[in-house]
Amino acid sequence: MWGIPLVILLTGGGFYFLIYSKMLPFRYFGHSINILRGKYDDPDHPGDISHFEALSSALAATVGLGNISGVAVAIALGGPGAVFWMWVSAVVGMATKFFTGTLSIMYRGKDSNGDIQGGTMYIIMEGLGARWKPFAALFAIAGLFGPLPIFQANQVTQIVRDFVLVPNGITNASNQFTSDFISGLVILAIVSIVIFGGIKRVGKVASKMVPAMVVIYVTCVLVILGIHFDVLGEYLLLIVTDAFTGEYFNADAAFGGVLGSLIVHGVKRAAFSNEAGIGTATLAHGAAKTDEPVREGLVAMMAPFIDTIVVCTMTALAILVTDVWKTGDENGISLTSSAFQEALGPFGVYLLIFCVLVFGFSSLFTYSYYSTKCLGFLIGADKQKYFNYFYAMAIIFGSVATINAVLNFTDGMFALMSIPTMTAALLLSPKVMAAAKDYFARMKEQGIIK
Repeated sequence: MWGIPLVILLTGGGFYFLIYSKMLPFRYFGHSINILRGKYDDPDHPGDISHFEALSSALAATVGLGNISGVAVAIALGGPGAVFWMWVSAVVGMATKFFTGTLSIMYRGKDSNGDIQGGTMYIIMEGLGARWKPFAALFAIAGLFGPLPIFQANQVTQIVRDFVLVPNGITNASNQFTSDFISGLVILAIVSIVIFGGIKRVGKVASKMVPAMVVIYVTCVLVILGIHFDVLGEYLLLIVTDAFTGEYFNADAAFGGVLGSLIVHGVKRAAFSNEAGIGTATLAHGAAKTDEPVREGLVAMMAPFIDTIVVCTMTALAILVTDVWKTGDENGISLTSSAFQEALGPFGVYLLIFCVLVFGFSSLFTYSYYSTKCLGFLIGADKQKYFNYFYAMAIIFGSVATINAVLNFTDGMFALMSIPTMTAALLLSPKVMAAAKDYFARMKEQGIIK
């Protein structure tokens, strides 16, 4: 699925949005901050959660293990140059998120219960019409399985096993399956408390967890960078130069050779990390309490910046400056934990464990909401609550499955979701630009922005 055509769709589409908008949303970054602060919130507007809760819910899914494990995998297989292509993907992803976030409010629909809902499937149905329903159904079907918690459950279980249970003699190779299964049950118990409360509970929990976890993680990495400050400049330069040489590429070359494979590798991992163009975030942003679509577009574009430009870069630099990326270890969590241990000692591993647990659980909370909304679209909102039981079983499966099986399945579903999302966004982009020009003109008339 992740061949050149899909990379062209995501990055090419993002470049199109960037050029077509003439960088318009990027000029109002400060206004985006004011929207997040709740300056324009109105409790009477349609929707379920605030702008800040919508962004926190979207970030809860994106600022997760993809930022810790996914980036490490990207460097282990693609080399330092993969980080550069993640940056490129993030910049164009911000433009993509502005368009898809705006559309998530502009074309909200109603579910079978008559409640207002947002998401790519509703964007397609309301914006493009009923004849596009197969595309909407494709997104919803892939959206059932792409956000399953198997990757998060797998990685949370692994770090608890490798850095808590095994070192303390609690588990070993002979009883690993049993201990992983028990870990899965514990994860399930914690997640169930939140996911059965719906988007309002998810939004409230996420709005508390996300800011705290980002600050803690970034602070830890800044300490690591401070310790290895003497080589920081060297590795920043290597990220850029290796992006065009592929000297450290360590995976099977395809898609036009090493360089083409490196680009695909970086874009794929960035897409898994920030989900720009995939469409999952439209499900969260579509629940925002607002009647101004452009405002939610401005909020949505903040996600790739926070997720990839800030958090993913922190992980990448920690792995590079500590030289653990040269060990040949391809396991993401193990590689990142080695970086923390090298710089911060045994205490660093426990700090990472804490971050992983918070990151992992925040993703688990939001992903359940995404999948249930997709099921509600397909078979009726009155039946979507039953999906949480399947979601619970998937947590157990992910806890005992192999990482390769988990990554291949998830990547495939994300790829399928991106096709209807990007197609709809490209076709409806003139509607977004018309709304943006109108919105910014009105805000200038009112003296809200200059």
